[in-house]
Amino acid sequence: MTTRRTSAGAMEPPPAPLLAEVVRSGFVEGGHRGSLVLLAADGSVEFALGDVSGPVFPRSSNKPLQAAAVLRAGAELSGERLALAAASHSGEDFHLDLVQKMLSESGLTADDLLNPADLPLDPVEAEAYLAAGRVRDRVTMNCSGKHAAMLAACVRNDWPLATYLEPSHPLQRLVTDVVEEASGERIAAVGTDGCGAPLMAISLRGLARAFRHFVLAEPGSAERRVADAMRAHPRYVAGTRRHDTWLMREVPGALSKMGAEAVQAVALADGRALAFKVADGGQRALGPVLARALELLGVEGPVVTRIGRAPLLGGEAEVGEVRAVF
Repeated sequence: MTTRRTSAGAMEPPPAPLLAEVVRSGFVEGGHRGSLVLLAADGSVEFALGDVSGPVFPRSSNKPLQAAAVLRAGAELSGERLALAAASHSGEDFHLDLVQKMLSESGLTADDLLNPADLPLDPVEAEAYLAAGRVRDRVTMNCSGKHAAMLAACVRNDWPLATYLEPSHPLQRLVTDVVEEASGERIAAVGTDGCGAPLMAISLRGLARAFRHFVLAEPGSAERRVADAMRAHPRYVAGTRRHDTWLMREVPGALSKMGAEAVQAVALADGRALAFKVADGGQRALGPVLARALELLGVEGPVVTRIGRAPLLGGEAEVGEVRAVF
């Protein structure tokens, strides 16, 4: 497809390729476009759709990289705590309890968190939370584990707590180092994520390379420690009803992390990796696109089928689906 000229005379790039279509009662009523890259075990690009070299905000797919920076800063985190440091947690009770423990272990409270107050990310948990008469809270926000870990690193180094989210803070400079080293790219732009933390833009190819780097890193390195903790404790990375948990629990050696605006990155134990972004941010397309990408990497089994299911309802009956088209 060629570029076309806008009414102002500028050249407009072609639209991103279609990744998924929305089918209701046999009728295609919509679609989701985006870009996707698959890496072979040796790190070369095996398959690509759309622009995989231009910068995107990886959103929460950046969290493993941020957790590695926390370790480089000397924070003493391991096991479930380190997995939660890289999490977009569902807000289940075991998530919230551990965030509180992490804060207490650093001599801090929820008042020290600078992420916004929110409801649980998981809709089932959010309904139960509201039914119990509870209100939005900083601990309940899905990024609170990451923020508790960042604060632990600040306490460890006697760094300022009130400014830990500023790009110039020593911790955030370490995050910059990790992102650039793992992705093999210079950061193209810095923004602010939904939780208030700095957000570094890299390409989808760079994001896939970063996840590949984490699973292949030397044992004991910060990157490998993060990958190992996430894979050993996947329910702390996401939750009991989430794709990342299912994939890491059921595919040995897989490292998986989604991000807002329908970003996803995965690496397999042998170095095969993928990253994609749905252009319109449609989360309903994430599962079908992820399942198809995994199939192209050679991953099979019930977990792929489960991840790929995105039914559409008519009344209380299933009348269609969101399905991948590549």
